[in-house]
Amino acid sequence: MLIDGHNHIGADLFFYLNGFYPYAQDLPALVTEGRRHGVDRWIVFPMVATAWFELAAMRQGQLRPGGPEKIPYAFENERMLREVYELFPDLGRFTLPFAMLDPMREPAAQAARLRELHHEFPFYGLKIQATMIQADAGALLGAGRCFLELAEELNLPILMHSSVVATDPWSEAGLLLRIVAATPRVRFCLAHSCRFDRVYLDQIASLPNAWFDCSAHRIHCQGATRELGFVAAPARRFAADYRDPNAVLHALAEAYPTKLIWGSDTPFQSYVARENGAVMSLRSTYEEEIACLQSVPAPLRTQISHENTLAFLQVKSPAGILHS
Repeated sequence: MLIDGHNHIGADLFFYLNGFYPYAQDLPALVTEGRRHGVDRWIVFPMVATAWFELAAMRQGQLRPGGPEKIPYAFENERMLREVYELFPDLGRFTLPFAMLDPMREPAAQAARLRELHHEFPFYGLKIQATMIQADAGALLGAGRCFLELAEELNLPILMHSSVVATDPWSEAGLLLRIVAATPRVRFCLAHSCRFDRVYLDQIASLPNAWFDCSAHRIHCQGATRELGFVAAPARRFAADYRDPNAVLHALAEAYPTKLIWGSDTPFQSYVARENGAVMSLRSTYEEEIACLQSVPAPLRTQISHENTLAFLQVKSPAGILHS
């Protein structure tokens, strides 16, 4: 069984209003395209921008409170879960929904709403993308500790966006790993291969409650070949030939066979936007991401797209992830 461990569904108003791509994906599109290329199950969660932010400010590229929703992600999580369980149950039964959260803003209200949702619509984990919403992930060890308590109570793993950019204090991978080390009874996955930072990947390998996913793998390889700032500096970069994304994925799987989880990040396997007067274009396709996985030898491919994902979810058999 091939499980895609990192997918967004819904609409991202911040990306749409500011001319960034991608900005939307619905459940039928995800499942239809994935099935064409042999994917069996999908971990899904909402897009990142939340209607808790004021819409007029988002149109100006700013994030300010005052939007139509009073609790961050309350609307987006329920909207996604209704799409999975009510609008398209025939497709939704092949997904494992994760709920999105803001680690810093209105934590008690968010946690209360998540408990209510979990009773009505089962979800299988929590997702944090702190960079785009400029929220300090470190709040999980302070005011946002209620989310760690919720994860432990409901046995939910946490998938976290990670960064190695000096100008990103919100999701810096070293900070995230301190949270992981301080919370041994909760399972964590750091996204995007920690931007190929070998030091952080080795730390994940040493922690029993930590994994990493390779989401948006091919455009991160493009970033390495172009020496773009969002990937690890050469001195800390995992040694591989980044001109060949297939070879990089194979090398990561061999180096971290029980820690790597395959995920596409669809639709964010591409990123296209106008920045500083020029167009930044990093493009891949779902088909190409899956082809990259298929290039990995079969035993390792099964490990990273099935066995490791089940270990992270703490599910023993494929039948355990087909909800009704």
